[in-house]
Formats: sequence, structure tokens, C-alpha cells
Amino acid sequence: MAGKSLNRVQLIGNLGKDPEIKYTPQGTPVAKLTIATNERFKDKSGEWQDRTEWHNVVLWQRLAEIAGEYLKKGGKVYVEGRLQTRSWDDKQSGQKKYMTEVVASDLILLGGRGEGGGEYAGSSRGAAAGGNNFDQRTPEPEPAGAGPITDEDIPF
Repeated sequence: MAGKSLNRVQLIGNLGKDPEIKYTPQGTPVAKLTIATNERFKDKSGEWQDRTEWHNVVLWQRLAEIAGEYLKKGGKVYVEGRLQTRSWDDKQSGQKKYMTEVVASDLILLGGRGEGGGEYAGSSRGAAAGGNNFDQRTPEPEPAGAGPITDEDIPF
């Protein structure tokens, strides 16, 4: 597998604060998020422990605008993207600093209305194609006579 590699991250978590939206000098929107993921495990004494991991996420262009419009602190979100590490020189100490963050390529808002989510999904792929993958319509009621799905309804 020489030459092949994969850099993909998938997260489902809750926003630690409202998205921070800024614009580059060229006017390109960029959003920064912090997403918390939780892990629950038993320690050596058999007691349940919770561990929270915080992830820095960056969204660009239309995905950043979507985040600014629809994401709120505490909302549950799915983010897919790649890891990227950037560096800079600290102005006070002169030391080189590093930060690894997720550069998002896809975003799905999870949870119901009023929970920071909704029936919205945005994708940089859709935004690049000129669409926005949003379906804000109220779901249509099921047709009369539509009952539960049976084994005969499954195509495999």
C-alpha cells in the first residue's frame, strides 16, 4: 500500500459554545467550533468514569455560514473532515505553537428543534456544486394504508 494514506475524522458531539464566524480579507467565511465527545468507562475499582474530549473544528465557505445560522451551544452535531496541524510563533514567548484541528467537509445537525439542531444538513460538496442540501419542508404524512415495514418490503 505504498503511497496510499487516509486522513478522515468523524465526530458526533455537542457544541461547547456558539460558532465563531469570521471572514478572510477576501471575504471568505470561516467558522470555528468546539465539539465535546464523551466516553464512559469503568475504572479499576469498578466505578463508572466519564471522560470528555474537546475537538477544535474549522468550517469554510457555505459550511461556515450554515454553522453560523443553525448551530448553537449545546446542540448535537455530526462533523466529518480531516485533521490538519498548523503552527505559529507566540508573540509573547517567541515559542513555536501548534494546534491540530478538524477541517470539516461535511456537517449534519442532529437533535430536534429547540435542541440546536433540526432537519438540516450541509455539505461542502453540495455547496461547491451550487446547492445547499437543505430540505426545510415539513415532512409529508404517510399515505393511507401505509403500515409497518415487513420482511417482504426489504429488497435483500
